[in-house]
Amino acid sequence: MTSTRKTYNRCRLLTARLRICRTQRGHPSQSQFMIYQQDDPVTLWVNKVGPYNNPQETYNYYSLPFCQPPGNAAHKWGGLGEVLGGNELIDSQIDIKFQKNVDRGVICEMEMTADKVKQFKDAVENMYWLEFFMGFVGELRTDKNNENKHMLFTHKAIVVRYNGDQIIHVNLTQDGAKPLEVGKNLEMTYSIKWFPTNVTFARRFDVYLDYPFFEHQIHWFSIFNSFMMVIFLTGLVSMILMRTLRNDYAKYAREDDDLETLERDVSEESGWKLVHGDVFRPARSLVLLSALVGTGAQLAMLVLLVILLAIVGMLYIGRGAIVTTFIVCYALTSFISGYVSGGLYSRSGGKSWIKSMILTASLFPFMCFGIGFILNTIAIFYGSLAAIPFGTMVVVFIIWAFISFPLALLGTVVGRNWSGAPNNPCRVKTIPRPIPEKKWYLTPSIVSLMGGLLPFGSIFIEMYFVFTSFWNYKVYYVYGFMLLVFVILIIVTVCVTIVGTYFLLNAENYHWQWTSFFSAASTAVYVYLYSVYYYYVKTKMSGFFQTSFYFGYTLMFCLGLGILCATRPPQPLEANDRERSSIASGSRTCNPETGNHALVTWPRLIHQTLVLVSLALEVKEVLPIEQILFK
Repeated sequence: MTSTRKTYNRCRLLTARLRICRTQRGHPSQSQFMIYQQDDPVTLWVNKVGPYNNPQETYNYYSLPFCQPPGNAAHKWGGLGEVLGGNELIDSQIDIKFQKNVDRGVICEMEMTADKVKQFKDAVENMYWLEFFMGFVGELRTDKNNENKHMLFTHKAIVVRYNGDQIIHVNLTQDGAKPLEVGKNLEMTYSIKWFPTNVTFARRFDVYLDYPFFEHQIHWFSIFNSFMMVIFLTGLVSMILMRTLRNDYAKYAREDDDLETLERDVSEESGWKLVHGDVFRPARSLVLLSALVGTGAQLAMLVLLVILLAIVGMLYIGRGAIVTTFIVCYALTSFISGYVSGGLYSRSGGKSWIKSMILTASLFPFMCFGIGFILNTIAIFYGSLAAIPFGTMVVVFIIWAFISFPLALLGTVVGRNWSGAPNNPCRVKTIPRPIPEKKWYLTPSIVSLMGGLLPFGSIFIEMYFVFTSFWNYKVYYVYGFMLLVFVILIIVTVCVTIVGTYFLLNAENYHWQWTSFFSAASTAVYVYLYSVYYYYVKTKMSGFFQTSFYFGYTLMFCLGLGILCATRPPQPLEANDRERSSIASGSRTCNPETGNHALVTWPRLIHQTLVLVSLALEVKEVLPIEQILFK
């Protein structure tokens, strides 16, 4: 086995140029918790084949003219996530007994017809890999006349390592390469060797984890770099709040100022202080904004919950476990989207409640469904295992219709009644204030585009590891890193959006809601642009099928990421605007003591903490403000 593995590592370097390779590691095909006795039958499940460079382009194992098992072979259907991942396990019916070596067993003898030769040549040229373990179908050799010669592996050498009565590790080596020629008979054979190992069943998956790749020094450095960015941005936000608010608090706190002096000072104000009567106007397309904010809150909780479950439960071990967990947790967290959306919509004076509830419950699922429908149509046309079976679609729809949808509606009703009381400290003016023209870099579009740069900078290294795991057959297991990056992303997004909204209000533009939303959501735009770079530079994908799935899945991911990031700004910024407006107006139309029954989220707490810290550095007592304004 040692010499074979050395050959494999050496050949792997030549794969892209010469299309030469022997084997690649695989994973145990038997049920993970199966207990065996001596000479018990062990089932070898075959799964799928496909071009090695196109991970999503997979087909049924017997779509190639391999030896068909006699009779009706048993099929093994996994969980929801495994089916969505395009897995279809079929019993190969190869005679394998626990701890019983086989030096040479015959699977079948194949007569190579013209059609079979054509199919195998196409598979060899496209570097088809097979998964009952993972290995290549054949190789392309150059003979002495410099002509390409297609070879098919005819022997499968299987090495199984076991500990007591459990299978720990399985490895496949293919050899016996024979030329593909019409009319020739090829005998397909196999051998099995059993070796004991001291590796425990709990550590059986370690052999498939790429520790040098994921725990490389650059990974740690990127976390440190992002942490320093957080410190810088937090300091910047604190400085802005201190410089903006301290003079106002100090001025209004002077007990020797009379009301006339106070009114004169207020009339001379400029910048964001002039829009206090317009800043609480309802956002345009309020129903859509509320639905997006609610969905983002749900996705944030969903991602946090799945990461924690992955850290505790090692979800990477089970095929499709992550996908199943996402679907179940999404359905169970739908109450959050309805609660946040209903509260925001009610506080903004919305009236179209039926429209708001339905849009909140169905917006993101139907966006994913639209993309998935297109990809599924392509997969059906190609006859790929990536096509989702109709029964699986029905199961997913039932989960949404009977769990997710009702919970979202219930959350909307609860949010409307518990956190929907308007709490604006200032009365909105009847006539909207005209927005003056500003320089190009203060326009909402530029502010929005610039807002996503720093959040993307804090996660783009982690995006490389995530993309490599998903598109290059690696197992992502460092969910502790992902949790840190997720927290850093949230903090950076909140700080950047506060700064961007400050500049927008300072330019006397009070349409801040959508601008603050897109300032955070633009992070996803940069991630998608990075995915384009990754596709052309870091992968060897090709063909319409794989290209469609790559950019389709990435679009689905970026839509979720953008909504997740963008849900933070409106909630924390409302408190900041109330703080500013209550200072800027200096009139009895404002009531800073109005009760705030809005949903208190932890991004809001972060921002309010910054406000309190900055004020504590400059102001000893805040009560005189109220005494002066409302005595």
